[in-house]
Amino acid sequence: MNKNKNDNFYCEKKEETPLIKQYNDIKNKYPNTILLFQVGDFYEIFGKDAVKCSKILNIILTKRSSIHLAGFPYHSLNTYLPKLIRSGLRVAICDQLEEPKKGKNIVKRGVTELVTPGIAINENILKTKSNNFLASIHVGINNLGLSFLDISTGEFFITEDKKNNVLQYLKLFNPSEILFQRKEKKFFEQLLKNKYYTFLMEDWIFDYRFAYEKLISHFKTNSLKGFGIDDLKLGIVSSGVILSYLHNTQHFKIKHISNIRRIKKEEHMWIDDFTFQNLEIFHSLNKEGVPLINVLDHTITPMGGRLLKNWIIFPLINVFHIKKRHKIVQELYSNNSIRNFIKKKLKEIHDIERMISKMVIGKVSPREIYALHKSLISISKIKKNFLSQKSKVLVDLANSFQECNIISEKIVNTIQKNPPHQIEKGKENVIIKGFSKELDEIRLLYFSQKEYLEKLCKTEQLNTGINNLKIGYNNIFGYFFEVKTSKKYKVPSHWTQKQTLANSVRYITEELKNYELKILNAEQKIFSLEKEIFNNLIDQILEKIKHLQKNAKAIAELDVLCSFSNLALENNYIKPKINHSLKIDIKKGRHPVIEKQFISKISYIPNDIILNKLDQQIMIITGPNMSGKSAILRQTAIIILMAHIGSFIPAEYAEIGLIDKIFSRVGASDNISLGESTFMVEMNETASILNNISKRSFLILDEIGRGTSTYDGISIAKSIVEFLHENSFRPLTLFATHYHELNEMSSLFKRIKNYHVSVKKIDENIIFMRKLMVGGSEHSFGIHVAKISGMPIKIVDRAKKILKTLRNENNKKINKKKAFFLLKKILFSLKEIDHINSLSLEDAYVKMNEIKNLLDH
Repeated sequence: MNKNKNDNFYCEKKEETPLIKQYNDIKNKYPNTILLFQVGDFYEIFGKDAVKCSKILNIILTKRSSIHLAGFPYHSLNTYLPKLIRSGLRVAICDQLEEPKKGKNIVKRGVTELVTPGIAINENILKTKSNNFLASIHVGINNLGLSFLDISTGEFFITEDKKNNVLQYLKLFNPSEILFQRKEKKFFEQLLKNKYYTFLMEDWIFDYRFAYEKLISHFKTNSLKGFGIDDLKLGIVSSGVILSYLHNTQHFKIKHISNIRRIKKEEHMWIDDFTFQNLEIFHSLNKEGVPLINVLDHTITPMGGRLLKNWIIFPLINVFHIKKRHKIVQELYSNNSIRNFIKKKLKEIHDIERMISKMVIGKVSPREIYALHKSLISISKIKKNFLSQKSKVLVDLANSFQECNIISEKIVNTIQKNPPHQIEKGKENVIIKGFSKELDEIRLLYFSQKEYLEKLCKTEQLNTGINNLKIGYNNIFGYFFEVKTSKKYKVPSHWTQKQTLANSVRYITEELKNYELKILNAEQKIFSLEKEIFNNLIDQILEKIKHLQKNAKAIAELDVLCSFSNLALENNYIKPKINHSLKIDIKKGRHPVIEKQFISKISYIPNDIILNKLDQQIMIITGPNMSGKSAILRQTAIIILMAHIGSFIPAEYAEIGLIDKIFSRVGASDNISLGESTFMVEMNETASILNNISKRSFLILDEIGRGTSTYDGISIAKSIVEFLHENSFRPLTLFATHYHELNEMSSLFKRIKNYHVSVKKIDENIIFMRKLMVGGSEHSFGIHVAKISGMPIKIVDRAKKILKTLRNENNKKINKKKAFFLLKKILFSLKEIDHINSLSLEDAYVKMNEIKNLLDH
C-alpha cells in the first residue's frame, strides 16, 4: 500500500498514476492543508479532502479507481475559496505552470498561493469595513510579545504586556488566525479554549536575532529605533514570526507593509473587554439589539469604516488631539456645502488600501486600477476645494493629501475606460489604442480577420471560377476552402485536399496555413504585450506607494470626521468640552442607541450627571428594575467614550475631564466552561477593576453583590463603595444597586451622594419616569415588574400577600430590636448609679426624667 503522509487518501501502488503521484508529492509539502489541484479547466480535490470539501461546498463527490474525487471550475475559485477559508481551513492553490504539450505525460504544477484565515486577500473573504488580522504571540517569563498584521491593508501593530492582558488584545483585534510557539501549545490551549483559529510554529523561529534581522531586512533599515520599538524584544520576536509565516505561505510580495506601529497604552484610553461587551459597542447582548457601532458609523468608504473601529478600540487621551478632531467636526457640521461636497466625492473613492496590497502581490485587475484613477481624481478635487476655502482647518486638511496627478495621468493614458476585470486572450479591452505601435499593428492583423478572409475568398473565386467557394474553420484543420463536389475539377493543383464530405470537399493552402499561424501568434502576442504593459504600469504606480498610503489614511480620517458631523446633525449632538480637570458634568445626556429606538412622538428622557473629586465622587443610584438605572450608567460611559474619539455627543452640555480608563461591571453571566458561577464571574471582573484603577478612571458598577445572599451582597457592595471612596485615586463612579441599605453611606462619607430613578405610583399602577433625582429610593417595586412582564395574576396576588407578611414580620423584628436596644440604654443609665441610697432627691428626679425621655423617643 502507498499511504499519503497526511492520510488524505490511499491507493494501490499500481493505481498511482503520474497525476496522483504528482498530487501526493505536492500535498506532502503542505500538511494540514486542502490542496486545490488544477487539472485543465478544473480544480480537483482528492481523498479525504474531497469528502470534507464536498460537504462544505455542497459539490458532487465521486470515486475514481477507489479514490474520492471532487472539484469545481477553474473560474469559480472566488466563489468556493471563501467558503473553505470561513470554515477555518488552510488552502494551497496548485496551478498549472505551463501549457499542456502533446507527447508530455504530466504538466508542470506548483503551489502559487497558500491562503489561511489570517492572510486572505480575496475580497469575497474579507469584510469591507473590518480588518482581517493575523496575530503572533511570543511568551516570555512574565510578559508577552504581541503583533497584529492585516496583510490586506498593510497595518502592522506591535506591543508587550502582562500575560493576563493577552485576551484583552485578542478580543479587541479579533484576529482570524493566531501563531504561537509549538512548546507553548498547552498554555495556549488552556488560554484560548478553541475560540480562535491557531497555527503552531517551530520553536527555532522564535529567536530574537533571527526576528530582528527579518524586520530590518524587510523595512530596509539599519535598526528598528526609527519605529520606536527597539526595546520590545518579545514583540520583535512575535513580529519576525509573522514575516516568516508570510514567506512560508508563499507571500513574498509584501512591499505595502511599510510601517510597524507600537501600541502605546499610555497614549490611549484603556477599555477592558468586559466594558466593550457591557456597553454593546460592536455587538449587542441581545439578538434584537443594536450595537453602538451601527449608530455611530456614517462612513462612506471601507477605509473610513475600518478606521472608525480602530479609533473606538484606541480612544485618545491627548486633549490637543481630541480638540483637533472636534474642531474639524465643528467645521464640517457648520458648513453644509462643504460637508455635502465631501460626501459626494467620498462615494467616488474606492478602497485604496486594499488596492495597494493587490497591486503588490500582482492580484489587481485593470478595472480596479481604473477605479484608482477615478479615486485619485476625486481626492484631487477635494484638495483643490479645501485650498480655496478661507478656513485654516480645511487648508490644513488639504495639505495632508499627496499629489498623485502623475499616477492618474499614467493610468488614463494606458488603460481604456471601463476595462474588464482581467486581460484575456482574443479580447481588445485593456490597453488604449495608440499606446504601443507594435500592439496596434498586431491588433490590426488579428481583429481584421473577417475583412482579410472575405477579400481572399473573392480573389480565389475570380482565380478559380468557383463562384460558390467558401472559407471555413474548425479545430482540426484550422482554416480551409470548401468546394462543392460538382466544382472539384476547377480546384488548382497546389491545393491540398483534407476532407471529403457528402456534397463538398475541403482543401488547405500554404497561404491559409501561414495566415492561421500569424493569427495564433498574434493572439498570444497581444495577450503578452497587454500583460507586460499593464504590469509596467503597476510598477510605476508602486513607486508612489507611500503617497497612495498617505492619501488612503487622509481620506479615511476625513470620512470618519465627516461621519461624526452627519451623526451630530442628524441626532442633535453637541461638542463636548474636554480638559484636564478631574470632573464630569453632563447636562441632559441621552443614550445614543436607545433614543433611536423611540417613536418620534416619544422622546428619550435625558439626565444630568455630575461627578468630581471634592464632594460628589460616587453617585449611588437606586430604583426599581426597568426604571432605567443601567441605561443611565451605560449612556454616561458611552458619552465619555464618544467624546474621546473626537465625536460630538448626545447631550445639551458637557464638560469632561480627561479619562484614561473606563471600567464597567454590568449584568450577570455564568462561565460554565470554567466552572464559574455568576457570582464568581462578577467578583473576578470587579477585582480586575479595583486592581487597575487610576486617578482618571471612570467606573460604572451595576448590582454588585446580587449573585450571593442578601447580607453577603450588601456587605460586599458597601465594602467596595467604601474602598473606592477612601482610595487615594478617588475614581469617579456610578454605582447602581437594589440594596437600599447603601443609602445610609452618604451620611458617613462626604463624597458619596444618593440618587434614585423616579417612579410614579397611581393606585396599583406604577409609571417609570426614568428621571434621575436627588435622594435614595426606598422601594424596588419588584412585584409590579413581575406583573407587567405577564406573570400570572394568581402568582402576583400571592406575592403581595407574602410581601405583606414579610414586612409585618420584619417590623416586629425591628420593634424587638428597638426594644432590646432601649432596654440596654436604660440598664446602662441605671448602672451608672453607684449607690441608690447615696442619691439625693434631686439626682433621682434627673435620672428618672432621663429614662422617661428614652422611652418617649
